[in-house]
Amino acid sequence: MRNSKVTFITEAAVIAAIYTLLVILFAPISYGPIQTRVAEALTILPYFTPAAIPGVTIGCFLSAILTGADILDIIFGPMATLIGAILSYYLRRNKFLVPIPPILSNAIIIPWVIKYAYGEAQPIPFMMLTVGLGEVLTAGIMGMILLFALERVKPYIFRSHNK
Repeated sequence: MRNSKVTFITEAAVIAAIYTLLVILFAPISYGPIQTRVAEALTILPYFTPAAIPGVTIGCFLSAILTGADILDIIFGPMATLIGAILSYYLRRNKFLVPIPPILSNAIIIPWVIKYAYGEAQPIPFMMLTVGLGEVLTAGIMGMILLFALERVKPYIFRSHNK
């Protein structure tokens, strides 16, 4: 029992660290009304382990703090990620549905953050489109490439796998 808790926490911490690192490395394209947050490819990880739910959420929270995000972004960015991760976990029986919740939650929530936290002049529907397209690229396409690659090695990587 203790070993599974340690494994869960370790997996979540590693996922959070990788998410944070990817946001920081790709910071110039990770923010704004037209964004491609490469770290969002990790939002497919709830397909493999429930530890990815706190992992991507904490990673999003840490990256917001470390990059000097506005308080609204620190609150609502991780909330969008958490909603997407939880719903992805519940859709894990069909791998092709897994990236849809992060795409939708970010496309709906993040434009409001960009508008009210950073005073972006672009209209919210336009930003829903641009953020959504960025999410399709990262969570949808890159995420599915990652999912198929990890499926081959999942027994060696994810110990708290709960399908």
